[in-house]
Amino acid sequence: MLTALSIRDVVLIEALDLEFGPGLGVLTGETGAGKSILLDSLGLALGQRADSGLVRHGAAQASVTATFDPPAEAARLLEANGFEVEPGEPLIVRRIVKADGGSRAFLNDQPASAGLLREIGALLVEIHGQHDERGLLAPAGHRALLDAFGRIDTGATAAAWAARRGAEEALAAARAEIDTAARDREWLEHAVAELDALAPEPGEEQALADKRRAMQRAARIAEELGAIAGHLEGSEGALAHLRQAARVLERVAPDHQALADALAAIDRALTEAGTAEERLHDARLALAYDPRALEEDEARLFELRGLARKHRVQPDDLAALAEELRARLSRLNAGEEGIAALETAVARASRAYDAAAAALGEARAAAAARLDAAVAAELAPLKLDAARFRTAITPAGPDSWGAAGQDRVEFEIATNPGAPFAPLIRIASGGELSRFILALKVALAAEGGAETMVFDEIDRGVGGAVASAIGDRLARLAGRAQLLVVTHSPQVAARGAAHLLIAKSHDGVVTRTGVTALDEAARREEIARMLSGATITDEARAQAERLLEVA
Repeated sequence: MLTALSIRDVVLIEALDLEFGPGLGVLTGETGAGKSILLDSLGLALGQRADSGLVRHGAAQASVTATFDPPAEAARLLEANGFEVEPGEPLIVRRIVKADGGSRAFLNDQPASAGLLREIGALLVEIHGQHDERGLLAPAGHRALLDAFGRIDTGATAAAWAARRGAEEALAAARAEIDTAARDREWLEHAVAELDALAPEPGEEQALADKRRAMQRAARIAEELGAIAGHLEGSEGALAHLRQAARVLERVAPDHQALADALAAIDRALTEAGTAEERLHDARLALAYDPRALEEDEARLFELRGLARKHRVQPDDLAALAEELRARLSRLNAGEEGIAALETAVARASRAYDAAAAALGEARAAAAARLDAAVAAELAPLKLDAARFRTAITPAGPDSWGAAGQDRVEFEIATNPGAPFAPLIRIASGGELSRFILALKVALAAEGGAETMVFDEIDRGVGGAVASAIGDRLARLAGRAQLLVVTHSPQVAARGAAHLLIAKSHDGVVTRTGVTALDEAARREEIARMLSGATITDEARAQAERLLEVA
């Protein structure tokens, strides 16, 4: 609901601050007083095209700030676009237009695009004017309006459509894969044969690298052990010299205790040296390796790494790649059989979708008959008794099918007996158009829509009982939404819960447009003026009083 509107430097409005409440608010004033400026200002805040011509002469910029109690849909849209929305807090929409043509938009003081402003604006306010081509006049929205009116559940059709799209996508993907695979058959066969011949295993590269490092280290140690053995063994080795020294000492050791001790030490050295010789022998046996095995491991490692580079994968991924390529080749070989199964699935899903869409179309036809009757009941009181209304449901082209079915829905009218039906926007005149919109809004009242609706001169060209009927229907609509109505009809004005008077003033230099909220006495005087013209008579005042009492 719109709660406040502040306008600065828009055309003839220098500064204006208005507050709004629920129910029906009426705006009246002399022709040319500036009622359109007020609506243009509201439209600017809601994302309509920014025109530098709206900037008051001599001002650098114009600004409009509208404050709303936002509906849940608007809050969700804001959050989806990264705007923080506190529950229960108002939504402040501000638009600035510079005299040089630039414009800026803000939502709760955060910069916003004009596109987002239009999206938000569509959820906040419906503006129905004589040249408005949105909302009820846009055929793109008629199907959703009919579904809402008939409380039609499109879930089954949406699910069937999703299943059909899924089946079609699976078929398309399979065909694309087979087409690609068919072009690559020779390469696939060669790659699979090459991988199968190598038979790589996960972790094999690391194992081979570790084994190669171990054998290379063993080779280096074996060389060192050979040198050590040369120092210990042989006729010139340490053991031979120790044994020779021991034999000499054995002959002379009895002659002196020190020689006996020396012999004992040499015997111990021979024992330790013998142990060392045995350990070295054991080590050489343990570290022994087959040079051919090292060559084979190095060759295997080279092949693994080379094939991995060729396929641009890690060596450990070669086994998985082999499985993937084998699967592709298998799918290629069994492709036609798989395609046939997927084609069957698509046909089955298409039949299910067609059946769901047909049932949805039948439900829409029934709802359309009820809507046509509801609108027809509203036409005669609005002086449109010669007109006929219908909800035209026609098959949509396959390119337009979707989750909402296969129907194209459009509201059509024929304004005169015998005249052909045509879209609402192309047939109705200005006054008729607004009254048709009102009839539709009344018929669709349970459907919901924006919480604020604006009607611009919906009563143009009518009076008396028709104007009273218009006022009655506006009052009924105002029971579920906030309505702002620009009117020249005293019967409509009398129905308002709030009454704003738009007037133009001139101080000899500058012409300004102002808006005044009328109390009961001022309302009565304004309605009397609307009844009698420039000279307000007592009879007009009495009639105004009666209209207010009836309202």
